[in-house]
Amino acid sequence: MKIFEAAREFVRTDARVLERRLFATVFEGADPAGVVDALRGYQNADGGFGHGLEPDKRCPDSTGLDVETAFDVLLAAGARDDELVRRAVDWLQSTATPEGAVSLASPVIEGYPRAEHMSEWTYTPALNPTAGLVGRLHALGVEHPWREQAAAWCQAELDKGLPEDAHAVHESLEFLEHAGTPDLDRVRDWLPKVSYYRADAADPSYGVTPLQFAPTPDSVWRPLFDDAQLEGHLDRLVADQQDDGGWAITWEPPGKAATLEYRGIVTVQALRTLKAYDRL
Repeated sequence: MKIFEAAREFVRTDARVLERRLFATVFEGADPAGVVDALRGYQNADGGFGHGLEPDKRCPDSTGLDVETAFDVLLAAGARDDELVRRAVDWLQSTATPEGAVSLASPVIEGYPRAEHMSEWTYTPALNPTAGLVGRLHALGVEHPWREQAAAWCQAELDKGLPEDAHAVHESLEFLEHAGTPDLDRVRDWLPKVSYYRADAADPSYGVTPLQFAPTPDSVWRPLFDDAQLEGHLDRLVADQQDDGGWAITWEPPGKAATLEYRGIVTVQALRTLKAYDRL
C-alpha cells in the first residue's frame, strides 16, 4: 500500500476526531469549520485549552502548551475563529508575568497522568512557549494587547542570545519569522551548539529535525539546510512509516490512548511535510 493510503487508513482507524477532521480538511477538501468544531471540545470556560489537547498530560485545566497546540491546528487547517483565539489569548494574559511571559504548564498537571518530561521545568515562563505563541498569533492575523507586550519581552530576551535547547530555538524562530527579523547567519552558526537538535537523519534519538524548522520548501528557514541534508531527512521520514500506516514517536506518553493520539498527530504532520516537499 502506498504511503498516503496506508497513513489514511491509520488515521481513520486510530486517530482521534480532531486529527481525522484535520486530515479531511488538508487532504480531502473538507470544510475547515469542522476542525474548529472539534477544537471547541478542548476549550475551557476560562478561554484556555486543556483536556489533553496536547496528549502528554491528561489534565483538563488550561495550559500554555494546549493553547499553542490549538493555534497549530488552526494554522494547519487554514481555519479562522477570532473569538475562539481571542478568548485563549485573554487566558494567556491572565496567567502571564508582568512582562508578558507564559509557561508551558503549571502544577495543576500533577494531579493527572503525565509523561515523565512534563515536570517542574514546564512551570517556568520562558521563550518556549511565549515566542512561539506570539509568532503563531501573527500568522493567524489576530491582534491583542498581550501579543504586543509578550513580543517586546521576547525580543529583549533574544537580543541577549538564542536559547540553548532546540525546542526553544524552534519557538524563537516562529517569533522571528512572523514578528521579528529573521537572521539566517546567526541561526546557522548557533544551531550546531544546541541540545536536542537532530541534524543527522541517521541519528535514531529524539530531537528537533531540519524538517521541523523548515516544514515547507518556501519556509524562511529553508536556506539553513542544504539539499542533501533535507533529502536525507525526507528519506528517513518515508522509511519511518510503520507497518500499520502511522508514524511512531520517540518518547513515552502517559498511556496507550495518549500514545495513539500522539501518533495521529505526528502522522498528519508527516503527511503534510511529505506533501509540501512533493514526496507523496
